[in-house]
Amino acid sequence: MSEPTTLDPVAAPLPDPERPPAERVRRRGGDAWYELRRRPLFWCSVVILLLAAVMAAVPSLFARLGPNEQCDLLRAKQGPASGHPFGWDVQGCDYWSQVVHGARPSLVVGTAVTVFALAVSVVLGTLAGYLGGVVDAVVSRLTDIFFGLPFVLGATVILVAFPGHGIWAITLVLVALGWTTMTRIMRSQVIAVREADFVLAARALGAGPLRLMARHILPNAFAPVFVVAMLNVGNVIAGEATLDYLGVGLQYPTVSWGLQLNMAQDFYADHPHLLVFPALFLSVTVLSFLLLGDAVRDALDPRLR
Repeated sequence: MSEPTTLDPVAAPLPDPERPPAERVRRRGGDAWYELRRRPLFWCSVVILLLAAVMAAVPSLFARLGPNEQCDLLRAKQGPASGHPFGWDVQGCDYWSQVVHGARPSLVVGTAVTVFALAVSVVLGTLAGYLGGVVDAVVSRLTDIFFGLPFVLGATVILVAFPGHGIWAITLVLVALGWTTMTRIMRSQVIAVREADFVLAARALGAGPLRLMARHILPNAFAPVFVVAMLNVGNVIAGEATLDYLGVGLQYPTVSWGLQLNMAQDFYADHPHLLVFPALFLSVTVLSFLLLGDAVRDALDPRLR
C-alpha cells in the first residue's frame, strides 16, 4: 500500500514546521488569549482594574474609616500628614478614606451602564440587521434621533429636570443616551454575517430565525461590539464624573470622585491635594479601561497582530 500524500483526501495535512504544535491547534479564542497574555499593558490594566474593583467592593480593606466618618472641620483642607497620606477634605474628613469610598459609585455606574446598553444594542442591532425592512428602518431612525442628543448635555438637561436622583437614575439616563454606537456596530456586523455560507447552510437545513441569530450570527458578530463596550466603560465613568463635577449628578452625602473634584474647584490653588488625588484615581481607572479595550481589540483582530 502506498503512503498517503498531501493530495490524498483522507491524509492528514503535514504539520507546519515553523509553528509549535500547541500553537497550531489554538482556536480564535485561544489565539486571542495567547496574544493578550504577551502584552505588558494588558496585565497592567488588569491589575489596576482588579484593585479598583476590590476597592469598590470591600473598601474597608483599604480605608479604616467609612464615608463621611469622624470628620473634623478644624482640620478642613489640611494637607497630608502622618496617618493621613491624602490629608483632609473641605469637610474635615480623612481624604484617603473618602477617595477609596469614591470608587464604588463610579465603577457601579460605568459597569451597569455598559452592561445594560450592550444588552439593548445586541437585541436591537441583531433584529435590525437580520430582519431588515420595517424593523431596520424603525431602529435606524430611532438611533438617529438619540444620536442627535449630546451625551453630557442631554444627561444634564434630563437630570436637572428630575432632581433628587441617585445612582440608578443616573444609570438609566446614561443607558438611554449610550446605546446608539454599539447598536449601529452590531447591525452592520449582523448584515455582514447573515449571508455567509455557514448561515445559508444552517437555514437550508431548517434552522429557524431565532436559532440562526442565537447560534450562528450572534457569536460571529459580537466581538467588535464587545470591544467597543469595554472601551465604553471608561467613557461612562468619565461622563459620570463630569456630571458630578457639574453638580447635576450624584449629590452629597454620596461620595464619588466627581463630587470630590466639584468640591475642590474653589480651593485647588491653595490646596492642590484636594484636586490631585481624586483626579489621579479617576484618570488611572479610565485609562486602564481604554488600554484594556485596545489590547482586546488588537488580540481579536488578526489584521492588527
